Amino acid sequence: MIAAGNGGSIVLTSSIAGLIGQPGLAHYVAAKHGVVGLMKTLALELAPLNIRVNSVHPTNVDTEMIQNEATYRIFLPDDPNPTREKFAVPAGEMNALPIPWIESNDVTNAVLFLASDEARYITGVSLPIDAGATIK
Repeated sequence: MIAAGNGGSIVLTSSIAGLIGQPGLAHYVAAKHGVVGLMKTLALELAPLNIRVNSVHPTNVDTEMIQNEATYRIFLPDDPNPTREKFAVPAGEMNALPIPWIESNDVTNAVLFLASDEARYITGVSLPIDAGATIK
């Protein structure tokens, strides 16, 4: 991008853990907060070159990262048979909107917006795609 001289957009993926603390996940929260610091620094450094840098912060996304028995057991430690359906209850309690998780295309659409000309003056922004999880 720098060599081409045409500006551009960089979108980093973090998590709601990059915006709020989460008990028992200090290592993950620290890493995701680091993404925010990197994004803000790059946004400042690259702005003179007309390169925008932003980050997205999804809540739980309906992917294999959360839809697995190991995750179910973290959220349902006393359940001998944790399932996706049972996991939906504590996952949903994280969000203000009445859903347990978002879809991957919800994150994709936010990234596409930030990368588009429609967001040409947006830089240094942490955009939650979080069903209201960070306002709770």
